[in-house]
Amino acid sequence: MTRMLRAMSANWLTVYAVAFILFLYAPVVLLPMFAFNDATVIAFPLAGFTTDWFTVLWETEALHDAVRNSLFVSFTTAVLSTVLGACAARAIARYRFPVKGGIVGFIMLPLVLPEIIVAVSLLVMLMQLGMSLSLWTVVGGHVLICVPFSIAILNPAYSGLDRSLEEASYDLGESRWGTFRRVILPLVLPGMISSLLICFTISLDEFIIAFFLTGTDVTLPVYIWSQLRFPAKLPSIMALGTILLTLSILMLVLGEWVRRRSARKRGLDDTSAGGLI
Repeated sequence: MTRMLRAMSANWLTVYAVAFILFLYAPVVLLPMFAFNDATVIAFPLAGFTTDWFTVLWETEALHDAVRNSLFVSFTTAVLSTVLGACAARAIARYRFPVKGGIVGFIMLPLVLPEIIVAVSLLVMLMQLGMSLSLWTVVGGHVLICVPFSIAILNPAYSGLDRSLEEASYDLGESRWGTFRRVILPLVLPGMISSLLICFTISLDEFIIAFFLTGTDVTLPVYIWSQLRFPAKLPSIMALGTILLTLSILMLVLGEWVRRRSARKRGLDDTSAGGLI
């Protein structure tokens, strides 16, 4: 009887897993299908195969400007967030100071705050300060929400360091900067790369803060939202989504390759650190 119940439970779990995967990835499969569909109507049956919608993307100058803006914002946000997150994670893991828990809680607060509240608050503050909206205000807003993610990624990397390695470096006459560069940085480098990739992806996809804080130079999500009002533009948006999906998969594979390469250098099993794939 117990064996039968376990078999039924396993079958239901399999059905649930398959249904969940279909629900999660079915829209992703439909995206490239309609991107290559020779019709402006997003519906079945498919009219035929075409690559014209990708040609439209190549000829749309406004899209090129939005891509350049988003790449600038995302790259700058990723670098600044990772640097700030690395410093904060180092302080959290290495030092004790008064009201540490409260300070860390306030730093991590953007993780649970609704983005619409953060965006409106930042907009009101910038208006009160008399600052004009630009890509740099978007970078500031994105850094605010990305730093907690960077800390969450880097804190375990710093916490898992063996302090005896750092102390041995000091005993051998190495400076603090030299110890960080030669001993600590190589050990936490996989975490930093993961932080860069995560922060870059979050900033590239973020819409609400960019919508409120951008000026005349729109980012890619804001541009996509503006095009959704025109039904004839939907196929080209599908083509753009297909390109972004492909780039996201490539970034995921790159991050996993870097993690496994670092694990092999440290003599660890590829699966011991809990990979992305």
